[in-house]
Amino acid sequence: MKSFKEFLTDAYKDNKNTHMTHIEDLVIYGGVNGTRDAIEFLRSMRDMLSGHQSAAIDTTVKWDGAPAIFVGLDPADKRFFIAKKGLFAKTPKIYKSEEDIDADTSGDLAVKLKVAFNELKNVGITNVIQGDMMFTKSDLKTETIDGVKYLTFQPNTIVYAVPVGSELAKTIGKAKMGVVFHTTYTGTDIQSMKASFGANLSSLKSTPSVWMQDASYRDLSGTVSFTSTDSKELTAILSKAGTIFQKIAGSTLRAVEQNVALARMIEQFNNTLVRDGKRIGNTKQHVKNLIAWFDAKFEKEREQRSSEKGKAIVTARQEDLMRFFAPANMANLDLMFQLQNTLVDAKMFIISKLDKIQQTSTFVKTKDGFKVTNPEGYVAIDHTKGAVKLVDRLNFSYLNFSPEIIKGWH
Repeated sequence: MKSFKEFLTDAYKDNKNTHMTHIEDLVIYGGVNGTRDAIEFLRSMRDMLSGHQSAAIDTTVKWDGAPAIFVGLDPADKRFFIAKKGLFAKTPKIYKSEEDIDADTSGDLAVKLKVAFNELKNVGITNVIQGDMMFTKSDLKTETIDGVKYLTFQPNTIVYAVPVGSELAKTIGKAKMGVVFHTTYTGTDIQSMKASFGANLSSLKSTPSVWMQDASYRDLSGTVSFTSTDSKELTAILSKAGTIFQKIAGSTLRAVEQNVALARMIEQFNNTLVRDGKRIGNTKQHVKNLIAWFDAKFEKEREQRSSEKGKAIVTARQEDLMRFFAPANMANLDLMFQLQNTLVDAKMFIISKLDKIQQTSTFVKTKDGFKVTNPEGYVAIDHTKGAVKLVDRLNFSYLNFSPEIIKGWH
């Protein structure tokens, strides 16, 4: 059986669009090793923010850009290309000219891809990098928010705002496009390329027409470091997580890890709370609600089967899956959700500190005006373990699903 690190690495390589796991979900997807790694990720971030980190752990900011683009040189013919997420499809969609873009896209997307193609082909990219487009010239607007005049752009849900007159606003105002790169790909052909976290832009040509950033978190003020009180408080949360972890039977965590379908359904149920803006409350009741949700799910599937044989197949699958929820396992499941809750507490403690320093102000747009919000979140990267997301899921579920929020989607 694969170790958790092998699982995370392989999943990342297989999904070249770099889907990452929320740190608390390592408990259900990673088993014993994944849970241990989740706690170690958080300890490493605590140490880094306390100024005592010697191991290499990086933090990047999740920018809420769109569309996602891949740019670079095709290893097969060394020609520059731009692509969307279809780059890694069985039949890759690669655009090496404006004509290629027009043949497959239209409207605002085609305009953005052509701007990116023409502006980025001359900056000296020699590999393949992935990023998120933040704006083209027509997306830049001047808005007054709470009495302050900002240069703004809204590629997706979040409105990014830079005070008019600042050096950053002057730089952005001159640009024809903005992009944030976060992932690098290497390989002898497109299909076999492997992804690695981060994008080194230091060798690229600087041009006023392109505002280009990597996603690395930068505390330009030096004020994010934990105080001794911060460190003690987070250490207490992590100690609680460790204590809960020690009480959970390894067989329970391994059973979820080895049954990906089960893990996905548990995450799906947890996400029903997230979409309602709620966290897991009483963990014992959460287990009961989960079982009831499974029962209802299988009953609905059974009703959709017309034959007795089909209904029997569903019942057999249900009975097989529900063995995991035997009475003897209830205490371990309760502890598993307690642990997820505690990891969320630690994650949110770290996020609250990181949110204090931002390169740009961030807002959301409503029919009543602008409201302050935080960045989408962060990615913690350990180059031996992989990467995990640190996101305030309740806040960003609300932003993504609330009809009150005016999106920047085209």
